Amino acid sequence: MIKLSVNVNKIATLRNSRGGNHPDILDLSQKILDYGAHGITIHPREDERHIRTDDIKPLRDLVTHYNQQTSVSREFNIEGEPSERFLQIILDHKPDQATLVPVKPGEITSDHGFQFPQDSERLQPIVAAIKKAGIRVSIFVEAGVQNLQIAKDLGVDRIEFYTGPFAERFDRNPNDGKAMFTRFDYSAREAISKGLEINAGHDLDHKNLELFRALPGLKEVSIGHRLISQALEWGLEKTIKTYLEVLNGK
Repeated sequence: MIKLSVNVNKIATLRNSRGGNHPDILDLSQKILDYGAHGITIHPREDERHIRTDDIKPLRDLVTHYNQQTSVSREFNIEGEPSERFLQIILDHKPDQATLVPVKPGEITSDHGFQFPQDSERLQPIVAAIKKAGIRVSIFVEAGVQNLQIAKDLGVDRIEFYTGPFAERFDRNPNDGKAMFTRFDYSAREAISKGLEINAGHDLDHKNLELFRALPGLKEVSIGHRLISQALEWGLEKTIKTYLEVLNGK
């Protein structure tokens, strides 16, 4: 089963655009779990333009209490740059998974992955500290990434494929998306051969997932922008259930 973690950044963006607490990110995150999603993802950026520091503990507690009350296993995933700031967030709130993402000043959204060995030095101490705390580590990479053995040697558990280029091509022409998918397929098989597990995220939706769900070894997709955008038309419950059905070939 491929798991769906819903990134709630866009809910926080809408809330922050007006001030106050509407929409209520905790209430909607509770509903997201009730509707069948397997986890909640956040990316607390330094400028707090969506998730704020004071959102993190309540969301961590929400997922913890949900699991205790329902006897299921839902996960809390925090994304962020390999920095002392982000490491402290991880150590303070102990998510189930920490996803390390390269961040450029002023970027609108994440748009590239780590490279090896170029990024090894800055990743090594952060990965080691997170692993010492008993937390799964995933790192953001692009299809075609080289030297994945280095990532494995750093102690990384999973890679998360940056799927923005795939989604863009699929939008333009599904056949172009299929052609690009072969690069992800090759890289996924390479990752598996190194003992790495696989996540994916960025602009995946109920259309392109019909193809992308076939990626070898795919464990989890983290989806925010397109899922929340679709929910404006369909409603949150229908959107999440549709994504889950597509992911699992129903």
